[in-house]
Order: sequence, then structure tokens, then C-alpha cells
Amino acid sequence: MSEPQDEAAAAAAPTAPPEADPVLLAAPARDQAREALGEITDPTSIGGAAGHEVHDERTVTLYFECTLAGYPGWRWAAALARVDAESPVTVLEVELLPGEGSMLAPEWVPWSERLAQYRDAQSRHKQEASAERSEAEEAAEELAELDDADDDVLENDYSDFDDDLDGVDLDEELDHDDDADHDDDDDDDSEDD
Repeated sequence: MSEPQDEAAAAAAPTAPPEADPVLLAAPARDQAREALGEITDPTSIGGAAGHEVHDERTVTLYFECTLAGYPGWRWAAALARVDAESPVTVLEVELLPGEGSMLAPEWVPWSERLAQYRDAQSRHKQEASAERSEAEEAAEELAELDDADDDVLENDYSDFDDDLDGVDLDEELDHDDDADHDDDDDDDSEDD
């Protein structure tokens, strides 16, 4: 193989994770990490050991359980380092970190984006309300047309229908009956004289 290929193969080959300096994982280093955490929180909120992360041979982060009531799943972290094998352990930083499944605040969204989202939601709401209003108006118009047709039927005096029933003129028959009754009355009057 050529030299560039050797370098590419070496870069592509998985590298073994660095082994931590045993002094950084020893009990005195853990006690030093707890003391540093005790400067930013109540020492009773620091629980048992919850693992560690090796960054390189001389830098690690030690994790401790968080016992604060409002922080389930969170961990206290203390990053420790040593410059060389003869140097003392130094605390680089301490912090409270969320673990897997921790409850987190939603991501921060700039005001301009939130305002744009609000305006879009208001616009959609107005469009939906307008569409619902127009559908309701159309339905009301249809009902009004049906009501008008029903009113016409109910208000009909049937004057446009013929007064014949089975070929008999009802008005003529009624007039004829009235005349007959009137004639009978005249006959009764003449008999009384």
C-alpha cells in the first residue's frame, strides 16, 4: 500500500477509547468532586455515584444522582483533570445535567417566530370561522326557501282550484238548495195567510 492509503486506513480504523487515569476515578477524587458540588448545592441533594465519562487519559466527568424533588432523572456532574502523573486532581467544572427521560423545558423560540406563529393561527382561525359562517348562512337560506314553500301551502285558500267535485258544481248546488229553502219559506208564509 502507498503512504496516503495507509493514513486513510489508519484514520478509518476504529480507535480504542482512552483509558482513564485511575487516580481520577479513585475515592479521594470522588470526594473532591462531591466537595466542589457541595459549593453550588446542598450536599444532601448529591446522591450516589452514577457513572463516569472518559474524555481523554487525564480528563473525566464523574456523575452523581440528583436527589432534588423537582429533578427526576437529572445528574450532578463534576469534570476532573490532571496535567500529568505527578500533578494533583483539579476540578474543572460542576453542573446539573439532564439524563435520559428527564423533563426539560421546551426549546426557546425567538419572539418574532412566536409572533408569526400566533398571527398564522389567528388568520387560520378567522378563515375557518368565515367558512363556518358562510356554510351556516347557506343552510339558513335553504331552510328559508323550504319554509316559504311550506307557508304557501298552509296559506292557500284553494281559490285556484275548481269548485267541481266529481263533475258536480258545488256553488250551483248550494245556490239551488238555498233557493229551494227560500221557496219553502214562501210557501209556509202563504199558507198562514
